[in-house]
Amino acid sequence: MNKVLVLDVVGLTPRLLEHTPNLRAIADEGWQAQLDTVLPAVTCSVQSTFLTGTMPREHGIVGNGWYFRDLGEVFLWRQHNRLVGGEKVWDTARRVRPGYRVANVCWWYAMGAATDWTVTPRPIYHADGRKSPDCYTWPPALHDELTSALGPFPLFQYWGPTASIKSSEWIVQATRRLMPGADLTLAYVPHLDYDLQRFGPHSPQAVAAAREVDRALAPLLSDARDNGVTVLALSEYGIGPASRPVHVNRALRRAGLLEVYTQAGMEYLDPWTSRAFAVADHQVAHVYVRDEADLPAVRELCAAVPGVDLVLDKEAQREFGLDHERSGELVLVADIGAWFTYYYWLHDDRAPDFARGVEIHRKPGYDPAELFLDPADPWVKLRAGANLAKKKLGLRYAMNVVPLDGQWVRGTHGRLPDDPADGPVLLCSDPSTARAELAATDVRDLMLDLAQLRTPARGGGVG
Repeated sequence: MNKVLVLDVVGLTPRLLEHTPNLRAIADEGWQAQLDTVLPAVTCSVQSTFLTGTMPREHGIVGNGWYFRDLGEVFLWRQHNRLVGGEKVWDTARRVRPGYRVANVCWWYAMGAATDWTVTPRPIYHADGRKSPDCYTWPPALHDELTSALGPFPLFQYWGPTASIKSSEWIVQATRRLMPGADLTLAYVPHLDYDLQRFGPHSPQAVAAAREVDRALAPLLSDARDNGVTVLALSEYGIGPASRPVHVNRALRRAGLLEVYTQAGMEYLDPWTSRAFAVADHQVAHVYVRDEADLPAVRELCAAVPGVDLVLDKEAQREFGLDHERSGELVLVADIGAWFTYYYWLHDDRAPDFARGVEIHRKPGYDPAELFLDPADPWVKLRAGANLAKKKLGLRYAMNVVPLDGQWVRGTHGRLPDDPADGPVLLCSDPSTARAELAATDVRDLMLDLAQLRTPARGGGVG
């Protein structure tokens, strides 16, 4: 049985490999393949496909979040593994080899997963409203072991305006500590996500980010080589240029289909009374339509919004393996260069206070503007510094520094790639398993093959 390290280097593409000699060496030793991803090409959906070998219609992760119809709430970035349907790769492996040991460092839906070691971002939410960086681990003693050796998990460098290589460096060092004891080690390396969305995938900053993440991975890849660990490096998606934010919720509101309620002068999405609203997720948006009689009108309206490429009803979703009960009655796919905002207010002075902060759990959609300190605000850095001083003094503060305008975003993803050179890629150090192209649904079985475990048939028996 071989030990295997699986690196999810988010945003890595064949084009960027030119700037990553350490990652490129994996392919030089073994092989490189085109990786065909799923719709939506976003983290939670693709990772769930990698780990189960199934499409979103089976595992149920139709995006980074969705409208929970039974709760009447939109939630993104939930963490419980029970949300993911189907048998995970570690469960499959243990049916062949009981006691198979797995470490998960920051792959999503980690909490409650049946892995032997788990590390996942988890802030401390203080009673006074403050948020402090931290992580959740299993077993619990691993928390103090990692933080005493590496420092607190750098949450504010993991996402937000100050996101940087520091979070990936922490993840790499944590992975180096766990890999010797594991048979399968999973590590999520997020760094390329940041400057490729901020500045675009063909920018000088994107090249610099590729070089940075390659340098950060060097010691881990050296450990794997020295200890005979097979390396599988892959990406969930490529990031394409972005130039056009699309405000589908505002179009639905102007048509009288989306409702809001007001508190303290701020408007909040009202999913309970809205006839239609969208959960925006990069270049894909799930549109939830309460009354089937409204579907033709909503479909026509959405198709007419500039920047919308496809409008998929439930029958059309079946073609993409996205026909799950959690999906919207309609799923929108953006044009090349376009992406969906979650914005539903019509005037910025009515926006909720969380819109100007990094609030991934309160916003009813994904917000890439969280990667920016508002470029239009000349005092933004001064205000951010004042808020940090309040935090250090233990005072309550609001980090209201995020722009309300999506014009600054230069990179996006979610639609299926239009050019394989800018799509996801797979690298493997074991030449005996070489092939030219893989589907995302094949990754689970490739992991098992690399571990030299016989692959159980999906029906339940051992093949």
